[in-house]
Amino acid sequence: MGLILFPGDDDTSSPDASWSYTGFAAFRQWLAQAEGFALNEMHGFGGQRPWQGIFTTLAPLLNHPDDDGPHLTPAQCAAILPRLQEIAGRPRGKSTDPLLQRHIDDARQLVVVLQLCVEKDVDLLFG
Repeated sequence: MGLILFPGDDDTSSPDASWSYTGFAAFRQWLAQAEGFALNEMHGFGGQRPWQGIFTTLAPLLNHPDDDGPHLTPAQCAAILPRLQEIAGRPRGKSTDPLLQRHIDDARQLVVVLQLCVEKDVDLLFG
C-alpha cells in the first residue's frame, strides 16, 4: 500500500508521483532538512515545534496528512513549485547514495505533477 499525489484533472493518463508511506516520510524529512529544520521536531510529526515559525513555501506539502486532508490548490502548487525545482535541480554530484538519488528523482517527478496542476488549474490530490 502506498501514496499517490496526482492532478485532479480526471485524466488517468496524467503523471503522478508515488511512494510507500515510509518512502514519503523519508522524502518529506529530506525536504525539511533542505529547508533547515528536522521534520520530527514539528508538531504532528512527533515534536512540539509549531508550524507557525516555519517559513518555507514547502510547508503545505510538508505539513499535510499523508493521504487525507485538504487538496493542495493550484495557487499552493504554484508557490511550492520554484523551491521544489531548485531542490530537484541540484546536481547529483558524485554521490553514490541511492536514497539521495531516489529523493532527487522523486522531487523531479513531483515537479512535473505540480507543473501540470498549475497549467490545468487543478488541485493536487493525495490518495
